Amino acid sequence: MNDLASAAAPGRTLCRPAVRAALRRALPGLVAFAAIRLLGWAVLAVWSASRGASWHTLLTARWDSLWYTRVAELGYGYTVALPGGGSHSSLAFFPLLPWLERLGSALTPLSPADAGMAVAWLASLAAAWALYATGERLYGPRAGVALAALWGALPIGIVQSMAYSESLFTALAAWGVYAAWTGRWVWAGALASLAGLTRPVGVAVVAAVWLTAGAALLADRAGGAPLRSSLARRRGLVTGVVLAPLGWCGYFLWVGAQRHSLTGYLDVQGAWGNGFDGGLAFGRFLWGLLSGPGWAGGLGLTAGVVLVLVLYAAGVRRGQPLPLLTYCGVVVFLALTAKGFFGSKPRLMLPAYPLLLPLAAGLARWRPLRAGLLIGAVAVGSALYGAFWLNGTGPP
Repeated sequence: MNDLASAAAPGRTLCRPAVRAALRRALPGLVAFAAIRLLGWAVLAVWSASRGASWHTLLTARWDSLWYTRVAELGYGYTVALPGGGSHSSLAFFPLLPWLERLGSALTPLSPADAGMAVAWLASLAAAWALYATGERLYGPRAGVALAALWGALPIGIVQSMAYSESLFTALAAWGVYAAWTGRWVWAGALASLAGLTRPVGVAVVAAVWLTAGAALLADRAGGAPLRSSLARRRGLVTGVVLAPLGWCGYFLWVGAQRHSLTGYLDVQGAWGNGFDGGLAFGRFLWGLLSGPGWAGGLGLTAGVVLVLVLYAAGVRRGQPLPLLTYCGVVVFLALTAKGFFGSKPRLMLPAYPLLLPLAAGLARWRPLRAGLLIGAVAVGSALYGAFWLNGTGPP
């Protein structure tokens, strides 16, 4: 192993020199990612100023950012009454980001909103590091750099700089999946639990940990591992398996207790117009676009969905590791089969970074200059689209 896990294999202590060495290897990927995100911020700042808007407000005080800040400042229980008689409750938003906003505000001069943006920026770098380590382990250092850069250059990459929870979730999920992949079960379980306190899709990390653990147990049994080493391994594995769902289940049950119903969280999401319907509402929305004056947008959206499925199938064909396939499959499945704000579906796909692995592997075979020029062009397009999108009227 030529990554962080090589210095932190099961049963060994993670040492600082090994972390520093892993960070040095990841530095090109982190620099590429940071440069792309700084470009996105610069274009947003110029675009916003030309419209008399504030880039700071756009990143910290619109849409979901306001809800996270309210939870940080006021706690849960905040509800907005709707004209039709319904309501939107702050219970829809998982607690880890608001907790970090409150902590950051208490320890620094930052407001909770600014602390949320700081968390997003730092977490996005942590996520880029995890993506570099993933690409490096599978296809080599150049693929690691390409994977981190491609994730930063996604059309909705501007969300990585907002006081939203996507960056924090992706960092926890990517490292949690990586830990399960490399057999660090306690870390995998702890990170899965934290991811489960960040977004509802944290269940995808739990699934990755559980299925990978089950496969590891079957492999031990089939391989006839020595009893002593097998028992030691299983203690860590069982600990990770137990830890993994605690965050997600804990918040789900807590909301249920607040609402006096086991389905309390689902009821809260339902009041927001969200929920799981197997993709029926999304299918009707897509058909409405294709059969109406918005057919061009419908074609573009259809092409996007097909691309997602093709990239996932490419990962399967390439034999991506089980935790990556499991995690990515659940994220994509939940994003495509949930009803709600269909314009937000690209954002819901943001944590599905394994989709980019086939592209990163292909770019790693190109000459560095050619690959860099292509990623740079994509980054410019992403920066322009992000500025246009965020200065629009609808939430991302």
